[in-house]
Parts: sequence; structure tokens; C-alpha cells
Amino acid sequence: MVIVSYDISNDKLRTSFAKYLSRFGHRIQYSVFEIDNSKRIVDNIVNDLTNTFEKRFSQSDSVYIFKMSSSCEVLRYGYAKNEENDFFIIT
Repeated sequence: MVIVSYDISNDKLRTSFAKYLSRFGHRIQYSVFEIDNSKRIVDNIVNDLTNTFEKRFSQSDSVYIFKMSSSCEVLRYGYAKNEENDFFIIT
């Protein structure tokens, strides 16, 4: 399972990104999606995010991808790359 959280200032880009994510998972909060899909699909989402969406982000936009597994890897895009705080995930 993967959790994608985003904060995108541009309305059109935010709507486009939400529609894109809704193809693969479901919204659990306004700007948070849960994606329970194969590794290949998650890799495709990361590639699309890197190659299509990230170049359109402003300095204040951020996207977090939480790969929920034993390793709990966190991927950061946009301004979120500057945040190096540790996260505690309680399940």
C-alpha cells in the first residue's frame, strides 16, 4: 500500500493530479490518496510524477509518497525535498 499526500497551489494542476491519482486509488482525505496496487503501477506513478508533474510544480508545492511496508520508504517531490524530518507512522 502507498499513501500519496500533496499540497499543490495551482488549482488546475492540483485538480489534474487528483484526477490522475483517482485512477489508481481512492481519496481518504482532501489531498491524500491511498493506492493499494502492484509495484509496477506504483513505479509508473512515480515515473509520471517525476517526468510530467514535477516540472510544473512551484517552489511551494510538495508531494509525499509513503510506501507502507516494513521499510516505510518516504519519497519527496517539490518543496518537500527540502524537508528532512523523520516521520513516525503508527499502524
